Amino acid sequence: MELLVRYLERSNSISTSLTQDIIKEDNLRDDLRYYFMSPCEKYRARRHLPWKLGVQILKIIMITTQLILFGLSNQLVVAYKEENMMALKNLFLKDYAGVDEDDYCVAVYTQQSVYDSLFYVMDQYSQLGRLSVGSLSYGEDEDGNLLPLIVCKEYYRRGSEDPSGEAYDIDAELETDCMSHDPKTANQWKTQNSSFFDLDFYRLVDVKVTFPLKGINLQTVRYRELPDCYSFHITITFDNQCHSGKVKLFLDIDVESSACQDWKISGTAEKNTHYLLLFDGFVIIICLASAVLCTRSIVLAVRLLQRFSRFFRENYNRKVCEDDQNEFLNGWYVLVIVSDLLAIIGSILKVEIQAKSLTSYDVCSIFLGTSTLMVWVGVIRYLGYFQKYNVLILTMKAAFPKVLRFCCCAGMIYLGYTFCGWIVLGPYHEKFEGLSRVAECLFSLLNGDDMFTTFAQLKDKNTLVWLFSRAYLYSFISLFIYMVLSLFIALITDAYETIKRFQKDGFPPTDLQKFLREQKDFPVAEESSQTDIRIRSSLLCCCPKVPESDDVVLIS
Repeated sequence: MELLVRYLERSNSISTSLTQDIIKEDNLRDDLRYYFMSPCEKYRARRHLPWKLGVQILKIIMITTQLILFGLSNQLVVAYKEENMMALKNLFLKDYAGVDEDDYCVAVYTQQSVYDSLFYVMDQYSQLGRLSVGSLSYGEDEDGNLLPLIVCKEYYRRGSEDPSGEAYDIDAELETDCMSHDPKTANQWKTQNSSFFDLDFYRLVDVKVTFPLKGINLQTVRYRELPDCYSFHITITFDNQCHSGKVKLFLDIDVESSACQDWKISGTAEKNTHYLLLFDGFVIIICLASAVLCTRSIVLAVRLLQRFSRFFRENYNRKVCEDDQNEFLNGWYVLVIVSDLLAIIGSILKVEIQAKSLTSYDVCSIFLGTSTLMVWVGVIRYLGYFQKYNVLILTMKAAFPKVLRFCCCAGMIYLGYTFCGWIVLGPYHEKFEGLSRVAECLFSLLNGDDMFTTFAQLKDKNTLVWLFSRAYLYSFISLFIYMVLSLFIALITDAYETIKRFQKDGFPPTDLQKFLREQKDFPVAEESSQTDIRIRSSLLCCCPKVPESDDVVLIS
């Protein structure tokens, strides 16, 4: 009797243990299925509202609207700066044609032209109030005094030269001599400083004229925005460093904007900026909610991966392979979190700009533009749930490793051509004057742009360089267009054909997919030494190794 009781108890305990294992396995399978469902499938399965999808849709609309509003405002600022730059060049540069010559504005070739251009700047500055049609005035210090115009000339300390006798004597140490004058004493500049303007051109390196101006961007009034006040720090440089008989004139402007201290607007309704501030605040809240939800999803995915790995280790004595692990670590969530952080930083900068406590329009544009780009790229994740729309994602995922390796090899050849073109053709061709310009020119040639122009603009004064340039350009175009670019496209086409074949015939199942389909044909590692277990775990990994034909195994 006692034996019967013990047998029944043991049977009950075994059945209970088996039942608990089955329940545990079914719960894990249900959680995995739910995790890999689309938002609509999750709603049909458990009637859970897709909060994350709703937040993403709302965030896309709000961030795009915010970007458009800020872009329209930023265009006014950029247009004001560019038009002032053009106005100041026409106002202070003698004989300016309206278009810069290469990287400089104007060039003069005689001593009298240098003096005329220098005195022209000073005369124009003294008559600024009567000449300028814009809202420009002289800069003032904190006490209300006009800031002076400063002229500095830089020259070699001592020097003499005799080109006909091929002799020179130069002290390479530079000296700087400056003078300053108030705009009110402009008529006395030439008489009181005649010796200063007696330039020794064989020693002269450059002359710099600097002066500050103030301006107000009044065009924003038409858009019911408060105008900003601007400080222009203008520097006009007479560059004689080459001593080649050509003096180049540059005009550079450093612009700073700030809130006007004393202002009054009448005749129009002041724009209520509180609504924009509230809108930006709501964008920040939505981005925070999106980042929190995505972080929560990542944490849940890690926990689910730990459960799945523990189950496989306990029941099949195996490790989950890397491809199945990557299915839990969703890169889209990381992309969304990064875009949310950028949007939050950009929104804070935008609020500061609207409050007139910050003027970093360019920095704010970079943050808002990058976040909007990532937000719209993240939309592809939801299209990937539909088989007819996820071809692009799967093709990019399959081709990216091969394309990256291919670009590394092709990049070495590209860098070789870049350095070679810069050192040989740089002195004779404007497109090869700098390393960045050479890289941009070669990239344009690779895409078939400006081919004839690149060939025709090369100066043929040096026959050897001209012949080298032809061999250089023909070899680059032939190699990269007919071979490198064709192979690059072939890699992507091969990945696309592989994906299409898998979509037609079905993707090879992995351990994760078999588990979700309730298949039991998992190879179990035998009990043996620890070293043998590690070897079998690596050999019997759930994901097939990528064959030589690059047939990539993916989970759709």
